[in-house]
Amino acid sequence: MPSPFWPAGVPPHVGALPCSLGEALRLTVSRRPEHIALAYYGTEITYADLLARVERLAAFLQHRAGVAKGDRVLVAMQNSPHFVIAFQAVVRAGAVVVPVNPMNTTAELAYLSADSGARVALVGSELLDRFVPLLPERLTLVVAAAYADEVASPPPFRLPAVVQASVLPASLPPGVVAWSEALAERSAPLPDDARPDDLCVLPYTSGTTGAPKACMHTHAGTLFNVFAQQQWYGYDEATVITGFMPMFHVAGMQVSMNGGLYAGATIVLMTRWDRDLVAPLFIRHGVTVWSAAPTMVVDVLASPDFDERAFARLRVLTGGGAPMPAAVAARLESRWGLRFIEGYGLSEAVCATHLNPMERPKPQCLGIPIQQTTARVINPETLAELPVGAVGEIIIAGPQIMLGYWNKPEASAEVCIERDGVRFLRTGDLGRVDEEGYFFVVDRLKRMINVNGFKVWPAECEATLYRHPAVQECCVVAVRDSQRGETVKAFVVPRQGHAIDAAELTGWARGEMAAYKVPREVAFVDSLPRTASNNVDWRRLQDEASP
Repeated sequence: MPSPFWPAGVPPHVGALPCSLGEALRLTVSRRPEHIALAYYGTEITYADLLARVERLAAFLQHRAGVAKGDRVLVAMQNSPHFVIAFQAVVRAGAVVVPVNPMNTTAELAYLSADSGARVALVGSELLDRFVPLLPERLTLVVAAAYADEVASPPPFRLPAVVQASVLPASLPPGVVAWSEALAERSAPLPDDARPDDLCVLPYTSGTTGAPKACMHTHAGTLFNVFAQQQWYGYDEATVITGFMPMFHVAGMQVSMNGGLYAGATIVLMTRWDRDLVAPLFIRHGVTVWSAAPTMVVDVLASPDFDERAFARLRVLTGGGAPMPAAVAARLESRWGLRFIEGYGLSEAVCATHLNPMERPKPQCLGIPIQQTTARVINPETLAELPVGAVGEIIIAGPQIMLGYWNKPEASAEVCIERDGVRFLRTGDLGRVDEEGYFFVVDRLKRMINVNGFKVWPAECEATLYRHPAVQECCVVAVRDSQRGETVKAFVVPRQGHAIDAAELTGWARGEMAAYKVPREVAFVDSLPRTASNNVDWRRLQDEASP
């Protein structure tokens, strides 16, 4: 049953969907072929041109690369027109996209190729050296693209180094084909016979326990999530959305790329995060929807040269993965009337399962389950459902939930459980639901800090530390303690112009939180490590703190 605070104008059911991602793109193109689909450092690509390139690359994959229906294809690129074209071409060819983190090493790429069975890869030129060693044993063909080929000359914006240096060698190794050659294919692709229940994308989890696992998602589940979010945020043909979040990650893939394309929006792409380009891009293109990690927003607002005209047309600011600091949220609302619409999702759900209502968001809150989605809180040991307010593991059911992990039935059985005849996903996240049906994450099930038997939730400590005027960013982890078992350590990035030491910060914290929650150790750092989705990499800091 929908929440009593269900957003006005959002239907409780998504309704009829296209049969496939390929059909969804063709429907958009039929509506507005000459509208700008992609804006990339001064280059603008229309929907008609985008579809033409997708069709040519799909034909190349089928006729020259030997890609058949159901085959897996690695796509390893930064945010760029090439990534968008590659993703859409693979699904148009009836194959399955395996999105790859560009930071992966050759050994990691070998694992992904072997695990997924992918024999063809579409890659950015900066990654070519990591893929060549996989030829011909692991891979039979690599298509390499240079991002600079899509940039206007001269570029009206400062280019990231990875784009400036993106060139192909004069002589390509055996088994490597240039992107331009692949797009020169003139034969037509085979008819698109993809069905809703066919697989279309295999995003890999981060692999925090054991080797990374691929989540099996169908056209139907992927499209459901896209159209649900479109309805929630009110995407329309006037929408101009950012493509700043990495598109190999489900958030960037679904909210920006697929969400933007299938709504007929314009997607403003950024290959590498550059806070100083946010305002110029927003002003030039009239951005209306910004999908961002909270860290991005914090970074932009910390810039002394930020042009506040950038937010003139912005109507939706949304993100997730980490809570937005309350002080930053307050500034957004008071200065620009913007509410940060937090959401929640995971690779196993190909993005969102919860979103905050646009008219009634709650701070540092997951929101409510989206259309046709159910969530409960259970005891992680007994699996018994818990009452309102009790902390337990969040489980989720809905059309967007994965079929399971690729070739890993035992791991699938561990996270997929049945209750009352409904298949639920165990998220591994500890949370609670309030009396109004809003869900809150307390922390990851395995991130809890046990101090003398007292449970400390790092996210709660971090939210408190953010209130100190000298704290720009922070991350709380566990460290071993001979007397207490575990104790709390905080990594802190000081705010520019504010001097503070560990004794002062911990002294302040004692007045703000229970004694067992106060960090016993404080490390001041210049920056915090980031995950691929630009959230703070607490696991890395945890490993550093307790090797």
